[in-house]
Amino acid sequence: MNKPTHRTVEANGIRIHIAEQGSGPLVLLCHGFPESWYSWRHQLEALAQAGFHAVAPDMRGYGNTDRPADIGRYTLLHLVGDMVGVLDALGEKQAVIAGHDWGAPVAWHAALMRPDRFRAVIGLSVPYRPRGSVAPTSVMPQNADASFYQLYFQAPGVADTELEADARLSLRKILYSGSGDVPRRNPEGSGSGVGMVPRAGGFLTRMPDPQTLPAWLTTADIDFYVEQFRHSGFSGGLNWYRNIDRNWELMAPYAGAAVTVPALYMAGELDLVVAFPRMKEVIADLARFVPQLRTTIMLPGCGHWTQQERPAEVNKAMIDFLQSL
Repeated sequence: MNKPTHRTVEANGIRIHIAEQGSGPLVLLCHGFPESWYSWRHQLEALAQAGFHAVAPDMRGYGNTDRPADIGRYTLLHLVGDMVGVLDALGEKQAVIAGHDWGAPVAWHAALMRPDRFRAVIGLSVPYRPRGSVAPTSVMPQNADASFYQLYFQAPGVADTELEADARLSLRKILYSGSGDVPRRNPEGSGSGVGMVPRAGGFLTRMPDPQTLPAWLTTADIDFYVEQFRHSGFSGGLNWYRNIDRNWELMAPYAGAAVTVPALYMAGELDLVVAFPRMKEVIADLARFVPQLRTTIMLPGCGHWTQQERPAEVNKAMIDFLQSL
């Protein structure tokens, strides 16, 4: 079994660590929170064997990529700019871009803004959401007892301190709790209580700590993530959330714009993102804003960590889509 090779490229004014495998048309893989290039470990080899050059960066703020101190340097424009910069550093004119979790908005917006560079897009977990009429944090759920986790993440230093206190516990809880292996009291999910953080507690308070890891996640996987976050800390990744309203301001020129390149959307049926308020309607209506959406795939029994929980199905869907272009 071949392993990915690693190098650092200069892109968009920062140093970006990439893992890569294979040769052929470029496929750029953008991870989410709290992850690293490693979340695409199952896809790198599969894509390489299928005749593609698969590249998975540590995104800005993560792993061995630079972590600017200024919170304002983590906007969607910076993140999309990083991916354009990676193409330039690799000497490539075009790529298919794929993203999971926070990487999905990067991928969707890369395709929206630069269809000349990103010829197709694959979104995992998070669908493309057109710009709303008000700043996102102004309509996030909160009450006397709890607030939506993205609101909890806004204050610099709060979530950072909680997650960094014990990186191993944090990552084990987050990866398990987001998976399809956790018994769901209400699998359909009304959306009302999903992602809420108790005010008398933190992000991890209500998350179970598994006695044994699910089949898709090994101790070695946890060890790798722990080493990455002990090196980088969590602030870089959390800074993405701290730009949600800024992104909304910056995206004003693109209000109502459609993603015009061929697209694939895939999510787990048990993904908590799918249970967020109004998300099922967004997914059902996706083709209105992504007119070249080829297909939507919902994976039964799968939670949030799509490409790690269901590598075989994700690999097949990605390769079928790539070969159809």
